[in-house]
Amino acid sequence: MRVFAPAKINLTLHVTGQQSDGYHLLDSMVVLVSTGDWLELSEAQETTLSVSGPMARGVPSDASNLVLRAAELMPVTADIRLEKHLPAAAGIGGGSSDAAACLRGLAQLSGMPLPDREALLSLGADVPVCLHAGLTRMGGIGGDIASAGPAPAWPILLVNPGISVPTPAVFKGLASKNNAPMPDTYPNQASLADQAAWMAQQRNDLEAPAIHQAPVIREVLDSLRGMDGCLLARMSGSGATCFAIMNTAAARDAALRQLREARPGWWAAAATPLNEPEFS
Repeated sequence: MRVFAPAKINLTLHVTGQQSDGYHLLDSMVVLVSTGDWLELSEAQETTLSVSGPMARGVPSDASNLVLRAAELMPVTADIRLEKHLPAAAGIGGGSSDAAACLRGLAQLSGMPLPDREALLSLGADVPVCLHAGLTRMGGIGGDIASAGPAPAWPILLVNPGISVPTPAVFKGLASKNNAPMPDTYPNQASLADQAAWMAQQRNDLEAPAIHQAPVIREVLDSLRGMDGCLLARMSGSGATCFAIMNTAAARDAALRQLREARPGWWAAAATPLNEPEFS
C-alpha cells in the first residue's frame, strides 16, 4: 500500500496560554496540501523502516523516527519505506504527517481502528490534525479538532530557506503566551479572496520569535509578499517554512519559477489544499 503524507500548513497560529506542565495552548487553522512524503507499507514478520528520497539526508530510520513509534500503536507488523520530499524540522508537520500516514495505512492493512486521541497525542501535538483533510481548527495542546468546512481551493507556494529552527527556543522567545484566540466563526461561504483576507487578519504568534532566531525567515516573507498575485504570506508552525496564498495558479507557478532561479538553495514547492486523504 502506498500512502500520501501531506504537508501541514498552519494558516494561523495563536498561542493562547500555557499549562502548568509546560504545554502551550493553541488556536490554529490548519490545512493539508498536495505536496508531501510517501510511505509504502506491506505486511511483514517484523516492523522495519527504511528512508529514501531527495530530503532523506539526516532522517533517522531507528526508533527515534515518529513513524516507528506510530507503528507500535497498531496490532500489525509491516515493512515501511518512507520517501522523503519535505524538509525536516520545518514547521509543516513532516514527521507528524508521516506518522499519521503510517497509522492510516496500517489501519487499512489490518482492518483495525486508529488509536484514540490520547495515544495520538503521545506522538506529538500535530499528529491528530494530520489525520484530517479539509480546513481544520486545532485547539488546546493539539487534540481539540473541529472541521471548519472544506479547504479553499487556493494556489499555495511553500518556501523553506534550507534551515531548521529549534521549536523550544521559538516558544521561549514569545513576548506573551496569553494572546487572543481567533474569532468564533470562519467565513467558509465567502470568496477565496475574502477567505484569504480573513486569514490575513489573524496571526502566527511564533513568527516574530522565529525571525529573531533565524532572520532569513523575514527575507523569505519579504520575497513572497513582493510576488505578483500574493494575497497572504506567513510562516507556518514554528518555522522556518513560509507559505503564500496566491490569487491564481499561474501567478503561483510564475513565482515558483522566479524563486527557484533567484534562490536555488531554497526549497520551494507548489501546492493546493486537500479535502480527502490520498492512497494510491
